[in-house]
Amino acid sequence: MPANKPLVSIIVPVYNAQRYLRHCVDSILGQSYRNLQILLIDDGATDASGRICDEYASQDARVTVIHKPNGGIASAQNAGLDVATGDCIAFCDNDDIMHSSNIEHLLMALQRTRSDMAKGRWNQIGVSELPSTIKSASAAQKMGALTLIDDPLNAYQSVFCKTLRILGGARTEARYFNEANWCRLYKRELWDGLRFKEGHFAQDIRMAGPLYARMKRVVDVNEVLYYWLQEPDSVTHSKRTPAFWHDNVIAAAENFEFTLKRGVVPYRNYFGLTASVRDELRGLAGNSHARDDDRSLVQADRLGMRRMLGKMTAPQRLVGWVLASIRRAENLAYDVLIHAKR
Repeated sequence: MPANKPLVSIIVPVYNAQRYLRHCVDSILGQSYRNLQILLIDDGATDASGRICDEYASQDARVTVIHKPNGGIASAQNAGLDVATGDCIAFCDNDDIMHSSNIEHLLMALQRTRSDMAKGRWNQIGVSELPSTIKSASAAQKMGALTLIDDPLNAYQSVFCKTLRILGGARTEARYFNEANWCRLYKRELWDGLRFKEGHFAQDIRMAGPLYARMKRVVDVNEVLYYWLQEPDSVTHSKRTPAFWHDNVIAAAENFEFTLKRGVVPYRNYFGLTASVRDELRGLAGNSHARDDDRSLVQADRLGMRRMLGKMTAPQRLVGWVLASIRRAENLAYDVLIHAKR
């Protein structure tokens, strides 16, 4: 990586995002770090999103637009990775906002610590908060404190309950990972030969284990650098079908086994696996028109979960159950306080 001004590629999958897309792209163009390759991947949008992308490309030479048939977010992210030429890679969702210091501060942290990935903090916002967020996101701010994490895969699997993160203090909070690719800055070589599995809802869960396993060191920047817009119609908040739940079960199981083989206890995937099977069972119980295929699939997932959990020791399963119980309670509060944002 060049020591002075490395090129940073920012990949933005775009699909039917005309309502918020300009806010997102404006926040990227407004980055204090200027040496950017901005890749807007029009994933077969049927609204004005593609035209908006082309407008930005005609106004700023740093913007490149790729128009492709709809293939889902994994396909769009892969299309961006295939053409990215930057020394570092970042992602941004098409309705979110990056703080103007996002790339500058993450890049400084990456270079100072010689880490494989730099990550920042984020806030969830509602649509009504967009005007104030846009203003605060453009304001200058000092770089936050840095914390090094030398075991990223273990941190990802073990630190995921908000309650325990609060009780553990700043060091524990810094070790918090999730599957999201935004508010991260990656060294380009991490993605060599690695691509998202297309045609699935939970492409980020499948990627988490293999990606974090490649990293020797991660640096956390204690600073809000990203704003995640909460929309009731987004896939994360609204897509609740047998296919969605099943995909989450399989993704958690794949990541569970990948992690366990590397000598790390997959506590996060214990929660993801059991929660997704529970959602499947509840969805089946509440669907009087469920097909026999759906019932067979749920039962197969339930048996597969039991076999997978049987690979853990009894003490590990107990810890997993405790952590999962805490996380489920937190999710109830999260649904009320965060998903209800307007």
